[in-house]
Amino acid sequence: MDRTKILIIEDEEAIADLLAYGLGREGFETRIAGSGADGLRELKQFQPNLLVLDWMLPDQSGLDICRQVTAKYNIPILMLTARSDITDKILGLEVGADDYITKPFDLREVVARIRTILRRLAQAQQAVEEAAPSVIGFRDIIISPAERLVTKHGETVDLTPKEFDLLMTLLGARGKIFTRAELLQFVWGYDFPGDMRTVDTHIQRLRKKLDAADLITTVFGIGYKFEKRTD
Repeated sequence: MDRTKILIIEDEEAIADLLAYGLGREGFETRIAGSGADGLRELKQFQPNLLVLDWMLPDQSGLDICRQVTAKYNIPILMLTARSDITDKILGLEVGADDYITKPFDLREVVARIRTILRRLAQAQQAVEEAAPSVIGFRDIIISPAERLVTKHGETVDLTPKEFDLLMTLLGARGKIFTRAELLQFVWGYDFPGDMRTVDTHIQRLRKKLDAADLITTVFGIGYKFEKRTD
């Protein structure tokens, strides 16, 4: 059985080595990149299952790397940050990170958060495969839940893992109004101790990528829903 692969993009050698050692002992296969540019190259070659990404890198910010990764790859991201301000943490989630952890950290917590992210994704994928039809189509959009693939006009639409899960959550109950808190719980798997802007940001990106502002609608003062009619 292939081991789960984790790419660590961290410029502090001591922290990167600690993470690689600890994750290796837990059975993960790891690779280290010390800069954003090296990390993007390793991402193509190594094809990891999860990315551990430092917020501050010597050549570019972790946020910029996060944006580039989520625009091209369907891969979960755990951000490492020395920033403790809640606004910074929300920003990381808004640009596509799945979770964050603040330095200094306990290695056991890092391992636990990684396992939680991977378990949540596996459970979401299993639920999609069991509950959803093999293909979902509306207008010029085709969704293959098992492959986590979305196409529009025959062209692949690059959705982040969270954008795809958000789409499937809304599609799974067309016409149902979801509050922001419900979507945060269903898609992110926990109650985030901040405002709900991360849900709004993901909804906006989803609408733009699918050109579906009239299908994913806002119920003012409550939340969002996917319209029953798609013609």
